[in-house]
Amino acid sequence: MEDLSPKPGDLDAIETASRDELQALQLERMKWSLRHAYDNVAFYKDGFDAAGVHPDDLKSLADLARFPFTVKSDLRDNYPFNMFAVPREKLARIHASSGTTGQPTVVGYTKNDLDMWGDVVARSLRASGLRSGDLLHNAYGYGLFTGGLGVHGGAEKMGLTVVPVSGGMTQRQVRLIEDFQATGMTVTPSYALSILDEYAAAGLDPRKSPLKVGIFGAEPWTNAMRREIEDAFDMHAVDIYGLSEIIGPGVANECVETKDGLHVWEDHFYPEIVNPNTGELVADGEMGELVFTSLTKEAFPIIRYRTRDLTRLLPGTARTMRRMEKITGRSDDMIIIRGVNVFPTQIEEQLMTVAALAPHFQVELNRVGHKDVMKVRVEATEATGKAGAAAFEAAGKALASQVKRHVGVTVQVDVAEPGKVARSQGKAVRIVDNRPKDT
Repeated sequence: MEDLSPKPGDLDAIETASRDELQALQLERMKWSLRHAYDNVAFYKDGFDAAGVHPDDLKSLADLARFPFTVKSDLRDNYPFNMFAVPREKLARIHASSGTTGQPTVVGYTKNDLDMWGDVVARSLRASGLRSGDLLHNAYGYGLFTGGLGVHGGAEKMGLTVVPVSGGMTQRQVRLIEDFQATGMTVTPSYALSILDEYAAAGLDPRKSPLKVGIFGAEPWTNAMRREIEDAFDMHAVDIYGLSEIIGPGVANECVETKDGLHVWEDHFYPEIVNPNTGELVADGEMGELVFTSLTKEAFPIIRYRTRDLTRLLPGTARTMRRMEKITGRSDDMIIIRGVNVFPTQIEEQLMTVAALAPHFQVELNRVGHKDVMKVRVEATEATGKAGAAAFEAAGKALASQVKRHVGVTVQVDVAEPGKVARSQGKAVRIVDNRPKDT
């Protein structure tokens, strides 16, 4: 793989500023953000007043812990525009969730917000190893989802040539990567595997592709998956983090020279880690739920938003800003099977150790009598698929053994023919819960 480490002058000055300098900026901006939210959003004024706190009470960064949390249901309850701090006519753009699980969540941006978003995405793409003049194959979905347009704006701002291919039509994805000579690719890690399958179907060697770096986000993925993708494409694979409620992609990103966690762009987004059960702050280095407060957003300030993502905060390395460890899962994605907590990423990690199986999987939960049963549906590699039933059975037993040994639960493993596990063109659907809804 090519060395994509930054050269002198590549970084923004704030990326290597001292912690004291950064914290002084954070405090100044946090005071503004709390006051902006309190003065312009009834939800925040009512919430602060009910908690007995006022923006003027913030004297230090530690005082933020006195302010109440914001959760996703608050956004749904204030649908569509009641969380905005500017009049609707001042909005430059609106994004929204699909609303497939209930009321959509709506977020908005002023022109200044879009400029800031472009800055942090550009910073993320530079941290990933891309430079002005590179060609970016952007396979994140365009539309109300923030991924496609969010990456697009930052890529153009840093001088990349952007191919707005979006998701789907996987055969065309491969053709455009090859024909246009893309040096970077932004996509969900699960869809990257579908692109990899298409390379094989087309008889092309992905290691000879023009890609230098893949930037993957929108769903948890493991370091084992990183190694699989890097080896398959002979390119760097780095993690980007974001969520619409905070701004979209570009809240944090791995640095290609270290790949040791995602540096949070703390000059715009202030992170905390709390105990997911009690809401109490935990120390840096301890695992818990990630909470964010926006420091510079005009249209949609967000105060102590509980993301449900589980991680821990670590000191900076390639940048002085703190790192967040790769997301291990979401508190609302956690499966409890016979008293054991299981995340889909743990299944993925064990799957990657069984060479006879492809890296596609789905977890199915069923209730048999009074007992919860977990089935992992996977698929054979092409070589295993040609080897017959005995090879399928051996591969399934190997995975079940790995999961039992390292995760601590008994699972049924269903090994399907190659290509039979459902593919995703966006975020992967890892869990299918067939258990009765009233339990």
